[in-house]
Amino acid sequence: MAITSPPIPITEGLPLEELRAMLHGTVVTAQDDAYDTERAVYNAMIDRHPAMIVRCRDAADVIACVRFAVAHDVELAVRGGGHNAGGLGVADGALVIDLRDMHSVTVDPGTQTVRVDGGCVWGDVDHATVGFGMATPSGFIASTGVGGLTLGGGIGYLTRRFGLTADNLLSADIVLADGSFVVADETRHRDLFWALRGGGGNFGVVTSFTFRCHPIGEEGTVVGGPVFYDLSDTPAVMRWYRELLPSLPEELSGWLGLVTIPPAPPFPEDLWGRKACAIVWCYTGPHDRAEDVLAPVKDFGSPLLVGLAPMPFTALQSAFDPLYPAGLQWYWRADFFNEITDGAIDVHVKYGNSLPTGHSTMHLYPIDGAASRVDEDATAFAYRDGGWAGVIVGVDPDPANAVAITDWAKDYWEDLHPHSAGGAYVNFMMDDEGADRVRTSYRGNYARLTRVKAVYDPTNVFHVNQNIPPA
Repeated sequence: MAITSPPIPITEGLPLEELRAMLHGTVVTAQDDAYDTERAVYNAMIDRHPAMIVRCRDAADVIACVRFAVAHDVELAVRGGGHNAGGLGVADGALVIDLRDMHSVTVDPGTQTVRVDGGCVWGDVDHATVGFGMATPSGFIASTGVGGLTLGGGIGYLTRRFGLTADNLLSADIVLADGSFVVADETRHRDLFWALRGGGGNFGVVTSFTFRCHPIGEEGTVVGGPVFYDLSDTPAVMRWYRELLPSLPEELSGWLGLVTIPPAPPFPEDLWGRKACAIVWCYTGPHDRAEDVLAPVKDFGSPLLVGLAPMPFTALQSAFDPLYPAGLQWYWRADFFNEITDGAIDVHVKYGNSLPTGHSTMHLYPIDGAASRVDEDATAFAYRDGGWAGVIVGVDPDPANAVAITDWAKDYWEDLHPHSAGGAYVNFMMDDEGADRVRTSYRGNYARLTRVKAVYDPTNVFHVNQNIPPA
């Protein structure tokens, strides 16, 4: 087999010293020892060679990068603090605006708000807000980036009670495609603010977000953790779960997964490596009601383990980070679901029995309660029907298993897709799914998004994303 060399990023002819002179941050190119480290992203299946990575330190650096890229016809990619399934924070030959050095968080307990730089991960935010007994709705893993999660909508443990992350966004500082800097909120650049809440990274580089916070639990202590069932119980658990969840108080949320129990503490050694159906619960209400609220989820069936306990919200948010460090191989497929049908359950059982690796999994995240009371056209995020966001991920540390985990995820998705509502949570989509999938994911909001794009990015400067072309 022929061995091919990686592409050599071209910087010849670009006035890099001119760019460096405009920056507080640093420019890394293929000539620098740090290049391979800097271009690596969370998903190790992504191997791309940008022309340069700029570690921005402030909004002025971002402005300089955008203007430089446009002036010299260099493709732009924007990297926040976290994951991005499809590796869309980096591109061959691009100037990568890397925001990871912009990670300041400022809490205002009086107004119950938090201001967050664009390079933060949710662990940064949770650390700051939970100390005041508050949180902003986010996701399920602390190493997730604030920017990507918010701009795609933001589904997490607090969605049933307080809505999506995007529903709690109060304002955003953003650098536009012409290099200008604006603030978008309900009174300024209202169309842009609407589009930012679910429309992804299509409209500019958000350098800072301001979010609404909410008191949770007892001074930030919640009751949460997993309940594991034998994999053979999956049909009964899924049927019970689909009926129970809508009836539960919104202070209690739980996502369902098909998993392999990790072979490590705190899990009992006799369960290590066992395939299971799991529901991870999070109760954020007053603790004097916890026993009554949690009784139905503790009493069903014959669980292998009931791992519910009081814990800081930060502990629940970060519980899965050690299992999924940066550098694993990932392949994702996703859909929205209005319901968990009996036919879908049959598919889940089939592929749950054939989980290809210990890290590979399927999750169903609820989008009901407060999130479903927001009008479909109130934000760019259109899926407000009160169902689930589903994701199938093939994951493994070993590149030799990349084909196996990819094929499993694709086959699973192909069989499950006919039972879906169509479209998918854009934060769960790979970079090769096509324009039709993006359009379907935004439903009736897509046309308005293309019009907003035409106003704020008419030449599609920001296209390394789940792209919405300008009208």
